[in-house]
Amino acid sequence: MTAPATTTLRGRVVTRDEVIEDGVLALAGARIEWVGPASAWLGDPAPQSDTTILPGLVDLHCHGGAGASFPDSPADDLMTAVRHHRSRGTTTMLASLVSAPPERLIAQTSMLADLYESGDIAGIHIEGPFLSVARCGAQDPASLRSGDPGLLRDIVGAGRGAVRSMTLAPEVDGFAAIAEMLRENDILPSIGHTDADALTTRRGIRALGSGPITATHLFNGMPTWHHRSPGPVSECLAAAARGGMVLELIGDGVHLADETVRAVFDLVGGTRIALVSDAMAAAGMSDGRYRLGPLDVTVHHSVARLSRDTDPETAPIAGGTATVLDLVRRAVQDAGVPLVEAVRAASSTPATTIGLGSDIGCLEQDMRADVLVVDAAFEPIQVIRSGTAIREDS
Repeated sequence: MTAPATTTLRGRVVTRDEVIEDGVLALAGARIEWVGPASAWLGDPAPQSDTTILPGLVDLHCHGGAGASFPDSPADDLMTAVRHHRSRGTTTMLASLVSAPPERLIAQTSMLADLYESGDIAGIHIEGPFLSVARCGAQDPASLRSGDPGLLRDIVGAGRGAVRSMTLAPEVDGFAAIAEMLRENDILPSIGHTDADALTTRRGIRALGSGPITATHLFNGMPTWHHRSPGPVSECLAAAARGGMVLELIGDGVHLADETVRAVFDLVGGTRIALVSDAMAAAGMSDGRYRLGPLDVTVHHSVARLSRDTDPETAPIAGGTATVLDLVRRAVQDAGVPLVEAVRAASSTPATTIGLGSDIGCLEQDMRADVLVVDAAFEPIQVIRSGTAIREDS
């Protein structure tokens, strides 16, 4: 058998632990063959470049993009969203659904399972419907319900192994039964859209037992952290600091202030943070009217808010319009997060959280050849997935 040809890239290489200012990344077929300083590379010389070479990015929470919506679009349109994010460097993603009537959740889960089986997505994230009405945000309150093991069983069955993550509130009735089912089916539980106090949150985290846990977009969809009423934020931060939780952050300057993003990185580090887009159909599109599940959304100045409120400045935020690469850029350039930490939170940490850390998420020998090459402004120059260069329309 003929050995695959070697492709070499040279530039500023960001590994799991350091930045190699003048590095070489060698790819052989679908795998990384070698990574290290250019001075140690023994193969054919590669021209010097002022580019930055990152691992392919991993998004654990994404509802769509380029006009397509995972909760709403027909099967033929779902890849449109995948291609948009892939072209911006997200080589691995979970497709997120929102709370909806049971038949809708089951149908969309079944359609997305096809993309999982084809390898185009890494799985499905179910955001609801076992959430707090008081903190529903852009979730349809009419679709929320107590924990229903029968419904979860139907959703998991429709997913044919694709359901990888589920957001639920620890105060909902039936939480314990749902938590047990998630663990039995190796589904990542995520605490979010909750109005729970600190004690209820702590008990919920304990009830989830051993294994990975995430917090769905920390700070958003939960009470503000008050010094006399700390709520879920303090418990999630503490759990992450102990190594027992990964915190999703939508660091786009809309959902969170840059100073908040920097503070969380300082407190728990990139190994406990997953930068997520929470992107909806408007990502990569112009301002206008869109849908997110059963609800209408208006995007103004690239900020998505529910259309039901008369004041567009105070209506609940309804997902994001950025990509994970946008969040890395903002974390580094605006929040002052070290590059290695920001990249770790956008690649190796989320990959490890969903059990894929041995294959993707960092630039190391024998890992899958998922690579993102960017310029000084963090704009994508080249995206490679499994050793193949991709375009937005591919």
